[in-house]
Amino acid sequence: MKERLYEVIPIDILTAIKARRSIHNFKRDEIDHATLREIFTYGSYAPTHYMKEPWQIKLYEKEGKQNFVDAIITSYQRIGMLKASDDQKTQKMIVSMKQFLLQIPHHALIYFSEEEDPVRFEEEYAAVCAFIQNVQLAAWEYGIGMLWTITPYMHDKGFAEDIGLDGETDKIAAVMQIGYPEKIPRDKGRTPIEDKLEFISE
Repeated sequence: MKERLYEVIPIDILTAIKARRSIHNFKRDEIDHATLREIFTYGSYAPTHYMKEPWQIKLYEKEGKQNFVDAIITSYQRIGMLKASDDQKTQKMIVSMKQFLLQIPHHALIYFSEEEDPVRFEEEYAAVCAFIQNVQLAAWEYGIGMLWTITPYMHDKGFAEDIGLDGETDKIAAVMQIGYPEKIPRDKGRTPIEDKLEFISE
């Protein structure tokens, strides 16, 4: 097994909830598969209706990132977020986007099978979101950061098909950018819960 680059420092769940940050800048170091499996295993203890465990993960790394990033660029061109022309400005933007995405050590695409029943769909989506948050919290204890992204290409059926999914029946919930943090953002605080919480006793 590859030696871990960073020591695991146990922290209690309440501290992890408040200390975790979305990470935008990552070190170039890759995370070993054993650690990633452990993190996603913790994620799988999320609440799930009827024990369906709907989450599925495609994890892109190393050379596997190239086709994934190419599919993103193609999708952005297809849906009009990027020009499909060869002009210098567009090509420069594409090169910049590819470099940015390829330098992120890992991309985890989280998806699940769509349910026709809207209530069942919401149950499945809620379970997948709980899975994602569990993964983020577990990763933080390993010194690993993530960025939970929801972007337009996730709603492009052509993109789903380009990466081997069924554009009609597979729902992409999120893409997680994963790596060891280069920089940890400061705590921006939260709105006092008193401004959000209403007690109704009668």
